[in-house]
Amino acid sequence: MEGQTTYMSAPVQAAYSYCEAVTGQQARNFAYGIRLLPYEKRQAMSALYAFSRRVDDIGDGELDPETKHVRLEETRGLLGRIRDGAVDEDDTDPVAVALADATRRFPLPLGGLDELIDGVLMDVRGATYETWDDLKTYCRCVAGAIGRLSLGVFGTQPGAPGAERAAEYADTLGLALQLTNILRDVREDAGNGRTYLPADDLAKFGCSAGFHRATPPPGSDFAGLVHFEVRRARALFAEGYRLLPMLDRRSGACVAAMAGIYRRLLDRIERDPEAVLRGRVSLPGHEKAYVAVRGLSGLDARYISRRTARGRVS
Repeated sequence: MEGQTTYMSAPVQAAYSYCEAVTGQQARNFAYGIRLLPYEKRQAMSALYAFSRRVDDIGDGELDPETKHVRLEETRGLLGRIRDGAVDEDDTDPVAVALADATRRFPLPLGGLDELIDGVLMDVRGATYETWDDLKTYCRCVAGAIGRLSLGVFGTQPGAPGAERAAEYADTLGLALQLTNILRDVREDAGNGRTYLPADDLAKFGCSAGFHRATPPPGSDFAGLVHFEVRRARALFAEGYRLLPMLDRRSGACVAAMAGIYRRLLDRIERDPEAVLRGRVSLPGHEKAYVAVRGLSGLDARYISRRTARGRVS
């Protein structure tokens, strides 16, 4: 098989196939990006996604909060078994089997999945966020941690300048992606009783009433709020993109593709802020393909390298 370099038993292969199916069905942007990776890295990323999806599905499901809390702690217990090497390849849970194998193949900081569970527990408790610093804590749990886990699969190139900050940049890219998600999903989240944007920002732009209909709150400066958050997200992308030159070509292409898709979503939201109140903003397939080709060509990594050398990235 493409890029496969080490032996893999039939049960483990079946477990990875299950995770890849979950990823393809549930995460089109993510699946689009990881197609650019070598075989084993793609499998490991699918295992990470499938476990993360399980955690998210518990948080987003119809169970009562107490039951969600129990299920999340059970999932944390499963993570502990994976960490301890106590999941056999004939275990009946394919996600656990795949993630356990990925952990043996790559230096995954599994504590990041504990952080993800902590972040989803914040959702279950109905947490709200007064300031950007408060929201950053949540975003680091549910997205920054995934960036750091992904870096465990990607690795950095030997001798890459600044590689000691790679985890920091991966974390920051996760924040950028999550803030973009929050902007895109303000109406859907409001319908589910959740508000993520900081209360300070909502008050500043007259949007404290929330986003429960297809038009902005009366008397608000909704466009001003969106543009303010877009600028914040762009600054996070600019910082996080410093990771790209530290990665090998295909890992860099994967990151550039996923981040590029979200940056283009951000462009669309900036051009028409009220679109996020009317429905989900998305990119057509041909635009995603362009972003992927651009990433695979190394254009983004070379651009960031030049900008970093000059002391600025935008």
